[in-house]
Amino acid sequence: MRPPFENCDVYTFEDEKLRNEMKDAIAMVAAQAGKEYDLIIGGEYVKGDGTFNTINPSEQTQVLGVFQKATPDLATKAIEVADTAFEQWSRKLPSERAEYVFRAAEVMKRRRLELGATMVLEEGKNWVEADADVCEAIDFLEFYAREALRYAEPQPLTPIPGEQNSYSYIPLGVGVVIPPWNFPLAILVGMTTAAFVAGNTVVLKPSSDSPLIGQKFMEILEEVKLPAGVVNFVTGSGGSIGDTIVGHPRTRFISFTGSREVGLGIVELAAKTQPGQIWIKRVVAEMGGKDAIVVDSEADIDAAAWGTAVAAFGFQGQKCSACSRAIVDASVYDEFLEKLVAETKKIVVGPVTEQKNWMGPVINKRAMDSILKYAEIGVKEGGRLMCGGKAAEGVGDGFFIEPTIIADVKSRDTIGQEEIFGPVCAVIKAQDFDDALRIANDTEYGLTGALYSANREKLDRARQEFHVGNLYLNRKCTGALVDVHPFGGFNMSGTDSKAGSRDYLLLFMQGKSITEKV
Repeated sequence: MRPPFENCDVYTFEDEKLRNEMKDAIAMVAAQAGKEYDLIIGGEYVKGDGTFNTINPSEQTQVLGVFQKATPDLATKAIEVADTAFEQWSRKLPSERAEYVFRAAEVMKRRRLELGATMVLEEGKNWVEADADVCEAIDFLEFYAREALRYAEPQPLTPIPGEQNSYSYIPLGVGVVIPPWNFPLAILVGMTTAAFVAGNTVVLKPSSDSPLIGQKFMEILEEVKLPAGVVNFVTGSGGSIGDTIVGHPRTRFISFTGSREVGLGIVELAAKTQPGQIWIKRVVAEMGGKDAIVVDSEADIDAAAWGTAVAAFGFQGQKCSACSRAIVDASVYDEFLEKLVAETKKIVVGPVTEQKNWMGPVINKRAMDSILKYAEIGVKEGGRLMCGGKAAEGVGDGFFIEPTIIADVKSRDTIGQEEIFGPVCAVIKAQDFDDALRIANDTEYGLTGALYSANREKLDRARQEFHVGNLYLNRKCTGALVDVHPFGGFNMSGTDSKAGSRDYLLLFMQGKSITEKV
């Protein structure tokens, strides 16, 4: 009998010994830079049609790894291998499948600093953010393994004389898992593990911006001797192999986290029945947000300013949950803006190999150019630049942007509506609380949101009227924990899949009812 699930505590790195161990881990990962890695299909290492590099966004000349470009033929082979492996894997007892996952969690705990160091280098995450990513991955392993055991228990049914009835959950088949680069371990591990612990097999295509941390996870699965073919690792451009793996008739489900545009394309392609396809494909999609923190006239302004700065600029604003809109009551607007700017100017930008640097680079040059363009548009449309809006100078050869605040933005302005995915916070003035709620809901997204207020009536109204999948009251809108804050959004933010919840594994299973006359 395993103990109840508990979340993994994140390191703060206040201990000198731990700081030195993290420095050693970063040096160890850096020493492996330039190594070439293969596709993994059915447990075999396979070359692709050419290679691509993953680089350090803090030091763009540093090639951390060389990865294969999978071809459509190799992607098809991965689906076929996974389909064959499904026959045996799906018949294993849930307790057997869960045991592999529990063992993977133990290995991940042992390699915790190495995994965090990999994200410091490949993603530009600061030390605490990188460790939080590892902790979330461990939490997913521990939680979903327990969930698989829970779902395997006898399900309650109303008895009826003369019949013996049972209801159980069975796996779906081959799944395609397409995780994002911004939580390249946690979300990748959560999506992949939920799928295979439920009895499915997986073709895993990591982001081309973060294949190295995906490779580390594959090493862990090999270490725990997960059977070949249960998880197959294909790297390369989504444009070259995405349609192949999503559209294949043996693909049973697609689990995706990423942009709205790509997500909707997957939904459209998955809805088209292919020759030989005998099921309706299931799509689990999380597609971003335009998240708002509402600051009420009766808010603790100091707490609201701090929470907004952390939520807007943590991991360079590259979180689907990040605060990209601060909606502030007119009566406290000037006071809040002054304090938000003051908090923001405390942020230290630079290479995150150094612990002192809280904000690192954005992921690549394309992202940097796009983010700076949005800041420029925000000012052109009438916004007032309070700080930032330009590349950070004198901090290294990377994609560094100063944390940016643009005040006096109108709700329907470009930066009031479109997801920027970078360190840009639009500050919008609301006339009163009703107006603030209207503005908060005035986007096509509905992922996270927060309200700072001391007024109980307003807090209760927000529970009913603030239309987001994850609502936070008197705290920042980032930092969801597994089985504490089930995560997923409404509208164009996705299918509200609620990762880290007790519903999540149901997305990868189907119910079977059996009746025997007695």
